[in-house]
Amino acid sequence: MKTSTEKDTITTITTHYIDGAFVESHGREVMDMINPTNGKVIGRVTLADEEDARGAIAAAKRAFGSFGLTTKDERTKILRRLHEAVAARVDDLTQVMIEEYGGVAQFSAPIVQYAANVFLAAEKALQELPLTRKWGKTTVTLEPVGVAGLISPWNANALFLCAKLASALAAGCTVVMKPSELSSLQTRVWLECVHEAKLPKGLCNVVIGRGEVVGAELVRNPDVAKISFTGSVGVGKSIMRDGAATMKRVTLELGGKSPNILLEDADLKKAIPTAFIVAFLNSGQACVAGTRLLVPKSRLEEVKRAILDTAPAFPVGDPADPRTAIGPMASQKQYERVQSYIRKGIEEGAEVLVGGEGRPRGLEAGYFVKPTVFVNVKNDMTVAREEIFGPVLSVITYDTEEDAIRIANDTSYGLHAFVSGTDLERARRVASQIRAGRVAINGMLDDQQAPFGGFKNSGVGREFGTYGIEAYLEPRAILE
Repeated sequence: MKTSTEKDTITTITTHYIDGAFVESHGREVMDMINPTNGKVIGRVTLADEEDARGAIAAAKRAFGSFGLTTKDERTKILRRLHEAVAARVDDLTQVMIEEYGGVAQFSAPIVQYAANVFLAAEKALQELPLTRKWGKTTVTLEPVGVAGLISPWNANALFLCAKLASALAAGCTVVMKPSELSSLQTRVWLECVHEAKLPKGLCNVVIGRGEVVGAELVRNPDVAKISFTGSVGVGKSIMRDGAATMKRVTLELGGKSPNILLEDADLKKAIPTAFIVAFLNSGQACVAGTRLLVPKSRLEEVKRAILDTAPAFPVGDPADPRTAIGPMASQKQYERVQSYIRKGIEEGAEVLVGGEGRPRGLEAGYFVKPTVFVNVKNDMTVAREEIFGPVLSVITYDTEEDAIRIANDTSYGLHAFVSGTDLERARRVASQIRAGRVAINGMLDDQQAPFGGFKNSGVGREFGTYGIEAYLEPRAILE
């Protein structure tokens, strides 16, 4: 990717990655990149237009003619090369995530390493996935759907790029990727990794542009067979609607308003720090964040004291400081969005136990918000219904176990959920009744082979493991 560094340390990006090469942008719109920690311009990127997108799609279509016929072993070698290339730049990818996005060091470093390891996880899943089944004179093969358009968000750039690319390539698809334009500097470093991996031309094409321009072209172009999108519910619905014109296969990972149920026997010395971790993960800018804390009425005062005792262990501040738990919001727009929800919570009668409106003292230059915990929240309040995407936690009380399950499921989302309790059998029983794609018991847990995706407005389809690869495959039967 062509870049230049000016005397004022502003990095300028003017190219996209098409057909195995860095190509000058046909689009002419230039956008500033802002460091959210201090509000300063640190880069400029020239955004793609429809012609850039069409060039990338054409390259992917040409490459699919041969790559769609490759074997597991051939795809495995490509996945391994990508892992090695990204793993070699973990420090660089972490640093640029901190600078451009404001991701705290204690989150950014492990999430980038996790991203590199996604390729190894996809390799394992591919080996375990049977691509051929036979009975009698019938043979069924799982065939790659074709060119895949991969549209990813700004809150964990390297992870989404690696995860979507890994599953698509493992299935034998070629791709055109549209990362968020807010992640252009991170994408630049990531693309250097891709280029170093020396993939066949046209396998991975990346155009940085706006959703209504590049994303729209991917959705309507008949040469794109599949769309994988991570982002907002509204955009996800438009992709589903507009993609129907060309019978797009879609995977949509959308929003969340995840419940975290504290059972009556929960050990608050463990459960409350865990509640902070899952609610304020990635500074609250995480679709899986457990932002509704459901607690027994009988333990509310005890929980409130535990929250006040725990809050100082989750300081907001400079994301480069390894002690910082919560960094700035990604943009001025996101800062204002979170502030509006905090005001709405107060207006609707929720009580501020921790935090509140405005910036923390001494952090006025960046897009920092006060980590906020509301109590006396009713599940019909706006802060309990809508995804805020910031460090705002709502405490909701319940009477019985059945009441807790009802409240947990009383949401338009169903991406993730959490259950905390010392009686594991009871915790498992509760978890089995929650309508969510993943439910974690006693912690922020993960398994790269487990499916990831949601019920209801949280999306359609699944990612990761064999489930994620299958999303890029279609069965074909040959009968003799």
